[in-house]
Parts: sequence; C-alpha cells; structure tokens
Amino acid sequence: MDLAATREIGGSGVAVTQLGFGGASIGELNAVLDEADAVGAVRAAWDAGIRYFDTAPWYGRGLSELRTGSGLRGKPRDEFVLSTKIGRWLRAPRRPELFERAPWTGGTTMEVVFDYSYDGIMRSYEQSQLRLGLDRYDVAVIHDLDSLYHGTGAKIEWYLGQLAGSGWRAIHELRQAGLIRAIGAGVNERGMITRFLELLDLDFFLIAMPYTLLHQEVLDDEFPLAVSRGCSFIIGAPFQSGILATGPTPTAHYNYAPAPADVRDRVGRIQAVCERHGVPLAAAALQFPLGHPQVASVIPGAAGVAQAKRNVETFSHPIPADLWAELKHEGLLRADAPVPA
Repeated sequence: MDLAATREIGGSGVAVTQLGFGGASIGELNAVLDEADAVGAVRAAWDAGIRYFDTAPWYGRGLSELRTGSGLRGKPRDEFVLSTKIGRWLRAPRRPELFERAPWTGGTTMEVVFDYSYDGIMRSYEQSQLRLGLDRYDVAVIHDLDSLYHGTGAKIEWYLGQLAGSGWRAIHELRQAGLIRAIGAGVNERGMITRFLELLDLDFFLIAMPYTLLHQEVLDDEFPLAVSRGCSFIIGAPFQSGILATGPTPTAHYNYAPAPADVRDRVGRIQAVCERHGVPLAAAALQFPLGHPQVASVIPGAAGVAQAKRNVETFSHPIPADLWAELKHEGLLRADAPVPA
C-alpha cells in the first residue's frame, strides 16, 4: 500500500496519510527510551513520507508531546497533520515521593486531571501548545471518556454531561478560531460510539482495539451508524497492543495484558495463513483496516527508529487477495469484512 496516499477525515477537509505515527510508545509505555532514538522515530516516519502524527497529554504524561514536537520542529507546518487529545490536563504532584508512575514505565513525574469542562478543554489545549512548541494543532480527540476509566455509573454520566454542557462550547470556539480543524473521540470499547453520537456531531472516531484483524464486531452496528453520520475512523491499535505484531509468543500482549490461550491459538491460525502466502502477520494486521472505505489512517506506535522503519516496511508489503479469501474461508475473518483491494 502507498503510505503517503491520503484520505479525508469525515467532511472536515483534513486529509491524512494512510499510515500515520502513533505517539504512545515514545511516551515510554513499555520501556524507558533513549531520547535521540525516540525523537528519531518521529523523524524516520517523516523521512519515509508519513505526514500524520498523533500524540496525547496522557502518553508518558506529556513526554510524547514533547518528543513529537521536537521531532517535527523545523518541518513546514502546512505539510503535516497533527492530532492530540483533550480531556486531561497535567500538574505537578503535591507529594512527589508518593508518585505512582504506572502504567507508564517512564514518562514525566506529572499527575493527570480528567476535565471535560470548558475551562478544562482550554487548559488542555494551551498546555499541549506549549509542550509541542506549536501555535496550533490540527485535530482534537476527546480522550478516554469511557467505562474503562470512569465506570458505568454516576461518574461517567457526570463527565459526559460536563462535555456536552460546556466542553463542547470550548471545542466549537477553538474550531471557529482555526485552532483545530477536525474533532473526534477516542473509543476503547464497544458502545461508546453510540453514546457520543447521541450527544455530539463528530468528524471521526479514533478506534483503539475494537476493529482489528482479530475483532470486527463493530461492523454489526456502530460502524454503520457512524458512517450514516458522515464519520471516518482512525485505527489506533492495529496490533491489538502487541500480539498481531509479535505473533502468539508466550509473552505476547493482547489489550495491554498477557494474551490468553484462546487468543494465542487464533492468532497462530491467522499467522499460519499469512505464512502460506509469504506475508508477515504484522503486514496483514496493519493493512487490513484500510479495506474499510471510511478508515482514513492506521497509526501504529514505534518505540524507536527501528520500529518506525519496520512499520513502513510492513505497510508496503504486497498482500495477495487469496490471503483475505483464505482467512474468510477458515472463519478467521468475517465474510462481510471489507479488505484492501
């Protein structure tokens, strides 16, 4: 596939490269990284032709934004699209000696504050400007407003009300001022696309796991609903947090936890099909989502220059149509799942 080819996000007029750069890994999710290698990953993506970069205040508690901004410094501002997240802002901990760094291995020593209010969105935007070293970014993503972080009771309802009641006004003002050009919401689980569309008019959803080579259940309901509203999708975790890149190794990760035996077995069967066609598992995982016409980009992470280059290579690896046909025949891929031409 052509990584530099672009697709539009909804009807926003913002076009992103089919392969983007996901910034979670350079926030030191799984390992502390050499600064030059982390920033070098951003620059290696640029050198390969990638022009869409995604980061967040949450990634390494600001470290990913600092490194993304450093990697893009000096690049022509009108030649790339940058997205980051809203819904959290950062502050220094009152008791640094009690600071809990998890789930990040490294990152900065900063506390996060969830805040989807008008003031919280504005504070988040301004802090991101400073860390990125840019006067604006292009795309804002409402981040982690779901039951995984806030449960299913009064807390999540409070935050949804906060967003709809005043936070959306801040987003509208930023867009009217030309400080953002597209707005989306991050989705970690099924059910939230419907909730967001009940409240807001969005351009896209950033999907972090419900649509991969392993899972396509959202094709039943939520994806068609979003498409009917003119929304696009950006796929933020095409490797299912690891196992679709590494294969079913004993230490493989699935949804940010050790992969259970049934998942390792299914991935092993998918990998066997890929091997029969001379295709790396990671290549099939990375390219599969773009078979859906409303998927604008896939944005795998890269923990350094080597991983950034590997993503580019796997994205460009040719995949015969027979591979997708065999996966469907074996019941390893939905019969109605759209696949790349």
